Amino acid sequence: MDPRSSAQDVHRCALCETAIAQSYCDFCHVNLCKPCIGEHILDGYDKHKVVPFQQRKSTLIYPKCKTHTFKHCKFKCKNCENFLVCSSCVASEQHGGHRFEKLSDIYKTKKETIDNDSKELVNCISPSYEEISLDLENQLANLDGGYERIRTEISKQGDQWHKEINCIINRMKTEINEIKMKHRDDLQKQLDEIRKTQSLIKQTFQALGDIQESTEVIKTIEYRSQVRDFSKLPHMVQVSLPTFIPKPIDHEKMYSLFGHFTLFSTDTKENTSSLNLQNTSVREILNEPELVVTLKTESYNNYPRNVTCLRDDKIWANDETDNIHCYTINGTILQTIKTKSGTLAYDIAVDSSGNLLFLDGTNTVYIVKNGQTEELIIFQGWLPSKMCVTSTGDLLVTMYSYCIDMTQSKVVRYSGSTEKQAIQFDDEDKPLYSGNSKIKYITENRNHDICVSDWAAGAVVVVNQSGKSRWRYKHHPSVIKNKPFKPFGITTDSQSHILTADRDNHCIHILDQNGQFLRYIDNCDLKDPYGVCVDNDDHLLVCEYNRNGNIKKMKYLK
Repeated sequence: MDPRSSAQDVHRCALCETAIAQSYCDFCHVNLCKPCIGEHILDGYDKHKVVPFQQRKSTLIYPKCKTHTFKHCKFKCKNCENFLVCSSCVASEQHGGHRFEKLSDIYKTKKETIDNDSKELVNCISPSYEEISLDLENQLANLDGGYERIRTEISKQGDQWHKEINCIINRMKTEINEIKMKHRDDLQKQLDEIRKTQSLIKQTFQALGDIQESTEVIKTIEYRSQVRDFSKLPHMVQVSLPTFIPKPIDHEKMYSLFGHFTLFSTDTKENTSSLNLQNTSVREILNEPELVVTLKTESYNNYPRNVTCLRDDKIWANDETDNIHCYTINGTILQTIKTKSGTLAYDIAVDSSGNLLFLDGTNTVYIVKNGQTEELIIFQGWLPSKMCVTSTGDLLVTMYSYCIDMTQSKVVRYSGSTEKQAIQFDDEDKPLYSGNSKIKYITENRNHDICVSDWAAGAVVVVNQSGKSRWRYKHHPSVIKNKPFKPFGITTDSQSHILTADRDNHCIHILDQNGQFLRYIDNCDLKDPYGVCVDNDDHLLVCEYNRNGNIKKMKYLK
């Protein structure tokens, strides 16, 4: 039964406070009975939106236009950096020839994201943190019993000794008490951190509830999901109790032979059961991808190669010069970084803090923080080719051996400047990647698969997080795309699709996470696609490697 119509949930009129409400003002958010509607709208009918009670909160509240005071903005101009416009603005010369998107469509999409985030917080993330919290509470509850057993063993050993060694027993009990306090402090500290995160999750969920109940468009479209921040569970604390090991009595070495403790240690065990968030917001691929905007870069005659972004309003791209430019979507340059070598950057990336990373001819990864360029990794022996930043903040780098024929290639994972993992061979000890080309773009998928576009092999090579081979995509049979498949840039989206640039056939291949071909993106007058990336809204950015120096932003998901 609908709770709004049940006997135990009768809604009364907000004006007379006695009659049952049959109507609702979506603008003022008040319940109204039929006799009270007239009184409510006395100050102007156009100021109110009275709807049947069952349809309450169905009217969207649009922001007022800053230019045309008596109109509301129902569109977003794609050409003017998310500028909100009304119908009069749309018809004005200022926005002549521009493309627009309905705010109601953006509102609907964001509402779905908010609903999904709420479900993930309630059904998946919060219970997982609760489980960790309970485990820490149990360790604390059992702490006294565990340490009391050790004290008992010490006493039993002490009973076998003469009274003159009682001082040694007391000394060792004092030591174990100090260890216990350290143990307690470590567990309590971890529990406090977990409870703090739980509080943040609760606050986030409450905030999501407020947005869900709200019909204010601005609040909804400005929402930014924090679910991925919480989805990486903290390390599990595994604290081992010391063990008392008695020794045979030797009066000459009473203290040293009485016994000793194993070292107290707090081991943080990585939680391998990282949450697999259910992607309930499934977005289908458009039959005909749409060109959103063409970004004219400073790379005319210099051939743009790589593109990356963290937010829609900041797009980093480089060409065959020593310049790396940060653009707005309209092509305005916000910042320019010069490579240290004075030659082109082999690849560029952006970390979760928005810092630019780049590889250049010095065989070094540099990071740009607050306008200052610093060395992050200096390579020796093997030379770097391409790189990407993972969801956990690690850096994946494709590398090749420094020899005449370049017969070996591998993928290396770095945490900061420390090498954590090397991926080179399959289960049969055969090379995963071709050894005769530097062109091996790399990206990480949402399921943590590592995806490499191997140009020389004419394949997309995918391994799992542990480096075990999953699948290899060679090409899709087509009478239209008849040139050999030689992939360049590669990226992934929120649906775990893999998109790779096929420069010679002037198209983008879209694959699912299991390597199945889904479709081509080959319209919008796409020419010579090279570097690619996907922004937060699943728009595809493509560098066209030709003298025009264009970067095209395309919408390919519904």
